[in-house]
Amino acid sequence: MDRNTVIGLVLIGLILSVFTIFNQPSEEELKAQKEKIEQAENARKEREKKAEEKQKESKKGTPPSNWVVKRDDKGALLKDSTGNQIYTDTIRKVDTVYSVQNDKKESFETPKNAKGETVRLENEKLIVDFNTLGGQVAAVRLKGFENYEDFAKKDGKVTPMVLFKEGDARNGLIIPINGKELKTAEELFRVTAKDDNSITFTLDRNGEVVEFRYTLNPKAFDLDYDITLKGFAGKTSPQNVMLDWSVAFQRSERLFTEQRRVSTICYDYKDEGFSYLSEMSDDEVTAEDDIKWVSYKQSYFSSFMKPEVPFGKSGSRMEVVNYEEGHEREFTNLKDYNSTFNLNLKSVDNSTVRINWFFGPNDYKVLNSYDKDYDQILNYGWGLFRWINLYAVQPVFSVLKNTGLNIGIVILLLTIVIKLLLMPIQWKMYTSSAKMRILKPEIDELNAKYPNKEDSMKKQMEMMSLYKVSGASPFAGCVPMLIQMPILLAVFRFFPATFDLRQKSFLWAEDLSSYDSIYDFGFNIWLYGDHISLFTLLMAATTLVYTWINSGNMQQPSQPGMPNMKVIMYIFPILMIFFFNNYSSGLSYYYFISTLISILLMLAIKQFFVDEEKLKAKMATRKAAAAANPSKAKKSKFQERLEQMQKAQIDQKNKKK
Repeated sequence: MDRNTVIGLVLIGLILSVFTIFNQPSEEELKAQKEKIEQAENARKEREKKAEEKQKESKKGTPPSNWVVKRDDKGALLKDSTGNQIYTDTIRKVDTVYSVQNDKKESFETPKNAKGETVRLENEKLIVDFNTLGGQVAAVRLKGFENYEDFAKKDGKVTPMVLFKEGDARNGLIIPINGKELKTAEELFRVTAKDDNSITFTLDRNGEVVEFRYTLNPKAFDLDYDITLKGFAGKTSPQNVMLDWSVAFQRSERLFTEQRRVSTICYDYKDEGFSYLSEMSDDEVTAEDDIKWVSYKQSYFSSFMKPEVPFGKSGSRMEVVNYEEGHEREFTNLKDYNSTFNLNLKSVDNSTVRINWFFGPNDYKVLNSYDKDYDQILNYGWGLFRWINLYAVQPVFSVLKNTGLNIGIVILLLTIVIKLLLMPIQWKMYTSSAKMRILKPEIDELNAKYPNKEDSMKKQMEMMSLYKVSGASPFAGCVPMLIQMPILLAVFRFFPATFDLRQKSFLWAEDLSSYDSIYDFGFNIWLYGDHISLFTLLMAATTLVYTWINSGNMQQPSQPGMPNMKVIMYIFPILMIFFFNNYSSGLSYYYFISTLISILLMLAIKQFFVDEEKLKAKMATRKAAAAANPSKAKKSKFQERLEQMQKAQIDQKNKKK
C-alpha cells in the first residue's frame, strides 16, 4: 500500500469521524425525541380511555345488539322489582337487567354511531375478537408467540402476540344501492348463532340481509369467512359488490425499522402469477387480472385472504401507505394496508362467497403446508438464489433443526455441510493460486521487459504462452469463485427471512433474527448505529484475515489508472462493520463461521494436500517438455487472435511510416 493510498484512507476515516461527531444528536434533540414518543403513547392511551367511556355511555338507554328481551311462558315481558327490563345475552347465555325509557318497546334499533360489543373465539393457535359493529374481525392474537417487548422481560410466560388490535383493522362490504353506498363496517349486526368454533353475524335492513359467518379451524392458523347476501335482487348489480379490508399491524420486533422496511402487500394473479407492492415507499396497484390470494406481509407474520373463487379484477385495488412524521401511529404500527376486492358474485339474492383467512407466522413449513404457493412471500431471493435456498439450504436446515439442537449449533452444522460440499472447489482455487505464486517471478520479469504501453500486445502474448506451457491460468480461480458466489448471496437472503431464528438465543445474542449487542451507546452514530454487534466484528475480522492470506495471490495493476485490488479488498471488511451492524446476527454468525472454516480448510489444504514444491517441479517438467517439442504446443484460439491483432497493429504502424 503506497503513501498516497494510506493518506487517502486516513483522510476518509477522519471525515467520517468528524461527520459522525457533528451529526450526533444533542441532549436537547434526544430529550425532544423521547418526549415525542411519550406524547404519542399518552395520546394513544387517552384515545383508548375515551373509547371505553363512550362504550359505557352507549349502554345507557339502548341494549347491545346481542341482547334480546325475555318473556315468561305466556309471552309477557319480564322485569325486575324496580321495573327494569330483563334481557338474555345470546352470547354468554345469561340474563341481565337493563334500564330503558320505554318499557313497552318489545324490540329496539341500535343507533348507527353506537359502539359494538366484542365477541371472542379461540383455538390452540389464535385468539380472535369480533365486533358486532360491522360484524368484523376486530383483533387477532397469536398464541405461542410474543412481541419483543414481552420476550425481553424473560418472565417465564408467553403473552400472546397482538397482530392487530381493535381500531387497527376493518373488513366489510361496500354495496351501492340507489346512488348511495351501504358500508357494512358502519352497521350494527346481531349475533344470530354461536358455538365454540363459529359465530354468525346478521344485518337485516327491511329484507336486505347480510350475513357473516366465521369458523375458526381447530389447531390451525386460519379462519373460514363466509359472506351471504339475500334480498338485494334488483337493487344492486352483483359485479358492484366489493369487499373492503384494511389493517395496520402492531410493532412486534426488536428492530422496528427493519420490520417496517420489509412490510408490503403480496398477491397472486390467476394467470400472471405472483407479484408485490414496494417495500420501501407508498405504492398501489389496480388489478390487471383476477386475484387468487392476497397477503398483508411483514417480517415474520402475515395475513392471507384466499377466496374460493378468485376476486374479480374489475374495481379491485391494493395499496400500502407509510406513516409520515408526527402521525399518531408512527411508533406503534407498521404501515396501512388497504384493499378493495370485487367478490365476483353471480347473484345478490341468496348468494354466498367463501374465503379462507390465515393469520400466522412466515414459517416455510407452515406456509408450504397449505399447498397454495403461500411460501412465495418469503424473500429468499430471485431466480437461481431462490432455487438454492428452497431446494438446497432449506431442506438441510430443516433436517438439522428437527434434531432439537440449539439453532446456533444448527447454523454451525449447516455451515460445515456447505463448506465440505464446496471443499473441492476451494481445493481447485488454492491449487490455481499456488501456480500463480510460482509463476509470479517470471510474470514480474515480463512486466519489466515490456514497460511501455505500445508493447502490451507482445507482453500479453508471452504471458499466455507462459500460462499454457506451465498449466496455469489467471482465470482458473475465477470459475470456482463464480460457483460459490450464488450460495454466498443465497444465504444472505435465507437467514433474515427464516422464521426459526426469531427470538432464538445463542451465546450473547438473545435474538438471532435481530442484531446482537455487547454495548449500547445510548445515542445513534451515523452509518453505524447505537450499539456494537460482536458477531459483525468477528465476521469482519475473519474476512480481513482471509484477505491477508490471499493478498499474495492478487496481481498489482500493470496499467496506469487501474484500481489496486489489494486496497479494495482490505476496505471491504471495514465496510462490512457498518453494513451488518443492524442486520440479523444469525447471518453475521454464519458468515463469521463460514470464513473461519475457509481459513482452516485453506491451511489444511496447504499443509496436508498440496505440496507447492512438487507442484513447482511438475510445472517445470511441463515447461521443459514444451520447450523440447515446440511443434506439439498447440496455440489456443485466444492466443491466435492476439497474434492476428499484433500483426494488424504492426502493419498499421508500417503504413504510417
